[in-house]
Amino acid sequence: MSMRVIVTRPEGQAGELVDRLRGLGHEVVLCPLVRIEPLGDAPIDVAPYDWVVVTSANGARELARRMRGRPRKLAAIGPATAAALAEHGLAADLVPRVSTQEGLLDELPRPAGRVLVAAAEGARGLVVVELGADFVALYRTIELRPAELPSGDLVLLASGSAARAFAALGLDVPAVSIGPQTTSAAEAAGVRVVAEAASHDVEGLLKAIVGCSTED
Repeated sequence: MSMRVIVTRPEGQAGELVDRLRGLGHEVVLCPLVRIEPLGDAPIDVAPYDWVVVTSANGARELARRMRGRPRKLAAIGPATAAALAEHGLAADLVPRVSTQEGLLDELPRPAGRVLVAAAEGARGLVVVELGADFVALYRTIELRPAELPSGDLVLLASGSAARAFAALGLDVPAVSIGPQTTSAAEAAGVRVVAEAASHDVEGLLKAIVGCSTED
């Protein structure tokens, strides 16, 4: 069943998702609800660390841009983050089966040694607390409000920030979420989540959408 799908990813970061949705016969409504703002250009020396943990694709790109030295071991929270690292010639030594901080902690060898978590400003601090890790904020996420309200049958939410920004629009449109943290943020803000991606990437979102259209 063809649907009108609202895509809320940052400008310039929705290309693959949009192409795949259109390939499945869906109409796409582009409505970026967040903007990524890098936090400076100061070099980040990763050489002293046993593990560097990256928790998002945006974090991977910013780390690659500012990194000095080579990490001994590199952990990516999920396949999309690992793919973003690979674009810059960086291979992840660990990609957990469950793409959450809890999943990463379950699979990270102990003792982990000295750990650096490279993430967004205000990111969850679970890994930092559990491992006594150092933390560097690489970027911040700015919530946006579109000039015109979008309309659609379904909205795709790939971050808690996007979920909160969509909730602020006051639209009664069901959502597909990329993962549990986004689902929690969406539901807390009053957004009705009808499906959650089993894998926290484009493939997972597409499979969740197919499930929604099949149910209809």
